[in-house]
Amino acid sequence: MPSTTVIILDVDPLPPAELLDSLRLMDAELVSPTLSHLLRGRLDALPTGDVLLVPAEADPDTVRTVVRRLRRWAGAPIVVAWTAGDFPALERHVRLGHDYLVPPFLPSLVGARLRSCTERAGLGRTVQEADARAELMGYEKELEIGREIQAGFLPESLPVPAGWEIDVRFRPARQVAGDFYDVFEISRGRRLALVVADVCDKGVGAALFMALIRSLLRHTAENSGLQHLMAAGRTGGSRRTPVVGATPLLNAVTATNGYLTRNHLRQGYFATLFFGVLDPHTGSLVYINGGHNPPLLLSGDGSGTRALEVTGPAVGVLPDCVYTLGYAQLDPGDTLFVFTDGVPEARCPQGDFLGDERMLELLAGPPASGRDVVDLMDRAVREHTGTAEQHDDVTMLALHRPRAARGPHADGDGYRVVA
Repeated sequence: MPSTTVIILDVDPLPPAELLDSLRLMDAELVSPTLSHLLRGRLDALPTGDVLLVPAEADPDTVRTVVRRLRRWAGAPIVVAWTAGDFPALERHVRLGHDYLVPPFLPSLVGARLRSCTERAGLGRTVQEADARAELMGYEKELEIGREIQAGFLPESLPVPAGWEIDVRFRPARQVAGDFYDVFEISRGRRLALVVADVCDKGVGAALFMALIRSLLRHTAENSGLQHLMAAGRTGGSRRTPVVGATPLLNAVTATNGYLTRNHLRQGYFATLFFGVLDPHTGSLVYINGGHNPPLLLSGDGSGTRALEVTGPAVGVLPDCVYTLGYAQLDPGDTLFVFTDGVPEARCPQGDFLGDERMLELLAGPPASGRDVVDLMDRAVREHTGTAEQHDDVTMLALHRPRAARGPHADGDGYRVVA
């Protein structure tokens, strides 16, 4: 029996002969379904594999869609991007947490990389199978205890700055979840930190890593002190501006990634996350998007929707990686909508996803409030899912700046706590 099954994405360019020869030498089973079949074929007819081999030139959104459709209870394949020299294109995949292969495609090097991916894919299947066996054997009580413990890691109440609204929705697919959200003050109360994250996989293992990652992020951010960072300006700009709260942000994400890659890389778990730091007085937001679904900044004047793109890889994947900062501005009437992939990947009984395009259609109009946005999307997910089983955790957070919000020099500064 072959030790590894490799699904080759049927897009140009195709893998070079030396790479294919190395795969055959390691006795890998090569499967080459058409791209059309992967994107539109029946879910029960899709191949099952350990590795999805894609060229660096492949569109990351297309790859993400293919992985979504390949994901089953048996686990999703590990994406491995290859290139013969287009390293800028390869970087896009690395930022999303994908593995990679570069020349020379020697059998020993290819074999070592593919064996590692096979072990990670197998670990994911093992954890899922263990979860299924636990449920079948009737460990409801233990899972309920786990759910209660995990609930303690989610905030009981949210610190909401004067002139702002924060609304959340959290629905785990099982009794314990890999998603989490957090809202807390940093920089001596001058900034508000907002985190939404999604640990790969579901069930008990993901819940344990959720607790670890949430604790590392919050502890590091809260204890970084009131520091200024000479941070680079917006993409394409050359100015350098001191940003209060950027140092705790960078420290929290880089330290968490460093700890996970030093101590837990073999477990195969990682997390995509969005970590934003808000200046409640001005509405300015500095953030890191670590391989997460791009949050949507909904304009209050109806001028459009801006996606806050990825600024670094998922945490727990690459040691010593670099995270850059993104910037956004929330004006009166604007809403920031942050979500996990349980929203666009909600499945109807026929297996089709809700999808990113449908999300954008639903959110096309100016938001009246953050709660309206969360209620609208939660209702859409429930209606689309219908009688189908909820396959993934659903987490949504909406940060809204009402039009009646007062300016940065108005009286009444401070936070209120919302349960």
